[in-house]
Amino acid sequence: MDFSLPADLVAYLGELDRFIEREIKPLEQADDNIRFFDHRREWARTDFENGGLPRHEWEALLRKAKNLADDAGHLRFPVPKQYGGKDGSNLWMAVIREHFAAKGLGLHNDLQNEHSIVGNFPVVTMLDRYGRDDQKAMIDGSIRGKYRITFGLTEPHHGSDATHMETRAVPAVRDNVKGWIINGEKMWTTGMHVATHCALFARTSGNDGDARGITCFLVPAKSEGVKVEEYMWTFNMPTDHPRVSFTDVFVPEDAQFGEVGRGLSLAQCFVHQNRIRQAASSLGAAVYCINESVKYARERKPFGRALAENQAIQFPLVELATQAEMLRLLIRKTAWEMDQLNEEQIERTLSDRVSMCNYWANRLCCEAADRAMQVHGGMGYSRHKAFEHIYRHHRRYRITEGSEEIQMRKVAGFLFGYMGPGKH
Repeated sequence: MDFSLPADLVAYLGELDRFIEREIKPLEQADDNIRFFDHRREWARTDFENGGLPRHEWEALLRKAKNLADDAGHLRFPVPKQYGGKDGSNLWMAVIREHFAAKGLGLHNDLQNEHSIVGNFPVVTMLDRYGRDDQKAMIDGSIRGKYRITFGLTEPHHGSDATHMETRAVPAVRDNVKGWIINGEKMWTTGMHVATHCALFARTSGNDGDARGITCFLVPAKSEGVKVEEYMWTFNMPTDHPRVSFTDVFVPEDAQFGEVGRGLSLAQCFVHQNRIRQAASSLGAAVYCINESVKYARERKPFGRALAENQAIQFPLVELATQAEMLRLLIRKTAWEMDQLNEEQIERTLSDRVSMCNYWANRLCCEAADRAMQVHGGMGYSRHKAFEHIYRHHRRYRITEGSEEIQMRKVAGFLFGYMGPGKH
């Protein structure tokens, strides 16, 4: 058995590092931007806190970094070659995302905005697998920022239980145009403030609880009847996650996205890829917190002795470092196995391992960030260090993309034979 990374992957990490130093770091260090990176890390609060960039300037800065990465051939790395990508594998993406997160926060990688110079494009996967030719034509624009497609699945009264959604779509004709009228409400429609479209899921047939009978529609964000009711002020960021109502919204038949009644297939088509990549990012962020804590403990000398000499400092970090090493092996092994299977096979035989990676990595990251704050004392609790930001951001991953209870339920189903290859 050979656990070493492929030589070409190691070489590519080096290429990415050089690109960051040459092209991305100068963006962060420019006079107009440095105040943001020194004091404020979330764009959502910069409109009304001193020293931050206005939101539109921050959005433009993120776009500039992405454009530089796209021109250099990095942004589309995981995208199919026919759309300008490199067909990046799950293993490569896991390693890259851990590598980036372990560097800390910056324009190279800021997951609060789902931003990275090596992108993750679930919408591209959806459009490629389920879109008509005219919808696939949106792929390049979605990468370049011309189209921004948000996700309308969760509802105020229905989170993990998506099959019980109350949003309804019924056939209708308006001005001699066949289509659908949609009524309902969605929650946590991240990015709706800048979206051009919402991939909106609505029940078109069947009964509550049925997996069949749910259809997805690409609804233009400015359609009559679409209204942002409120922006939810969260633990992590205040104005990126609105509650949106859809009142008598009419869409023509060509707004249908995928097969009628099989909409949940779209929502699930990239779930395993997203979860393993998210796990890798959480692992990388945990490693960053551990390494920074070790470095600080060796430098800080209260009472004339380095903090690092204190076993109360050493042992918690030893435990975190041990867990990180074990988790890294599981993530990379699982990602490699995913590359050998199609999506149906992954769901049937490997889904529990993906869930293991995801829930444990997200929990480990929160523990590592919390420990880093403790080691760094008052400064660790402040926004002059990245730890509180990392904690707030990665804490949401214990809820989104399937809560850790949902992930553990999947593992239990495989373990106890209620699902998976050992079902009995």
